[in-house]
Amino acid sequence: MGKSKVIHIFFAAILAVGSFASSANGCYAVVVGKDASTDGAVLLGHNEQNYGQRYLNFRKVPRIEHKDGEMVRLQGGAEIPQVKESYAFLWSENPGTTYSDGYLNEWGVAIVSDGCPDRAEELHKLEEEGQLVKGGIGYMLRRLIAERAKTAKEGVRIAGELIEQVGYASSRTLVIADSKEAWLLSMSRGKHWVAQRVPDNAVVLLPNVYVIDKVNLQDKTNFLGSPDLIEYAIKKGWYNPAGGERFDFSKAYGQQQKRLMDERQWRGQCLVTGKDIEKETDRKLPFSVQPARKLSVKDVISILRFHGEGSLCGNETQEAAVFQLRNNMPVDIGCIYWRCSAEPCISILTPWYCGINETPQEYYKAVDVKKNLTLDFHFSESPEKFKPNAGDAWWVFKGLQDKVRADYKGRIGIVRAVYDKYENRVFAAQLTVESKAMELYRNNKPAARRYLTGYSRAVALGAVQKARELKEQFK
Repeated sequence: MGKSKVIHIFFAAILAVGSFASSANGCYAVVVGKDASTDGAVLLGHNEQNYGQRYLNFRKVPRIEHKDGEMVRLQGGAEIPQVKESYAFLWSENPGTTYSDGYLNEWGVAIVSDGCPDRAEELHKLEEEGQLVKGGIGYMLRRLIAERAKTAKEGVRIAGELIEQVGYASSRTLVIADSKEAWLLSMSRGKHWVAQRVPDNAVVLLPNVYVIDKVNLQDKTNFLGSPDLIEYAIKKGWYNPAGGERFDFSKAYGQQQKRLMDERQWRGQCLVTGKDIEKETDRKLPFSVQPARKLSVKDVISILRFHGEGSLCGNETQEAAVFQLRNNMPVDIGCIYWRCSAEPCISILTPWYCGINETPQEYYKAVDVKKNLTLDFHFSESPEKFKPNAGDAWWVFKGLQDKVRADYKGRIGIVRAVYDKYENRVFAAQLTVESKAMELYRNNKPAARRYLTGYSRAVALGAVQKARELKEQFK
């Protein structure tokens, strides 16, 4: 694909992001501080939701050494220096999309994203103003965090430096988490961003609106941001300090909403607190809440599967994930990417340990990893790209999803009876599996990684087989 074609696709995707009508049209995240979880893990749950025909690749990318002077090409044409060696990571690729890939790198740093409409000017005006350099950075931002960050906070700083250098081409909130802490990084189109640390004893529910409100950039422990964040808002007339109100990022930079109380944020906070929070359309919900009890991976999965008023799970979901990030054991074993293809209520989340060497061939296209990492390949428009393949895990789960959707009420109970039994067995085996992995790891780290690779593979392919069998029941 030529450079001009890549740029055309890039700007078309940006325009689509800018047209969000409400929070109900996109992704959703659940972020649990380490003191709010049952096992001391930072938990990051996420539903990746996009419209149109899609499929997912899920593979392990190894460390890669780069030549001196090598540059990273961005979609709009800007370039930034490459590092000497990029870190390994587990990669959930949503081919053709600009803002949908998920990552867990070898240090246990996880990155996901939710679109959040802002009030910035059109991209060409931002270019003229110097807020974007050759289209800025878009797709590559999360990839570069995964390749370069050893901690979540370092990931925030890396992203901030890149945004201030070339500008960001969309309006979104990233969640960047490791085994000690999680951060929300909200970006407006251009060179302005702010990040807030998730309290260790609290839970943040992130729909498709900015949830970072009152900001204190003097508090470096809990906030980071672009140096002129407030001054730029004053210049644009988005914030008036003479009014006596503390600077509110969501109010200043966010697109004006018909209702301050977002329905999906409300639903998530109700589920986490165990309270029937009163709906008040003109009241903004708090950044975080205290859970009624400590949450487990299973609890977060249940939230991602919720149907009903303020539904969090839907037919447009391509992946549900829960990153279980623990610091009481080596990263290879303590950090897990629990995930499923298709919407989580019609699928099963299986564990992929950070230290695995590879994922099964059924989970990704058989192409050289360096080629797979290029912009041209990710954004290619091959007619074969979305052609169903019965041998691919994605199409098996998607096929089952379509069958269940044809008679959801009549079939979902059958699916859940099979999957809940399988899922419960996997959770019950976790302690035994990790004890064996730890025993191996003490004396032979490669052996431990091979063991975890084989285990993750077996569980995942077992789930694929369950999906095939269930699909056959629904003629």
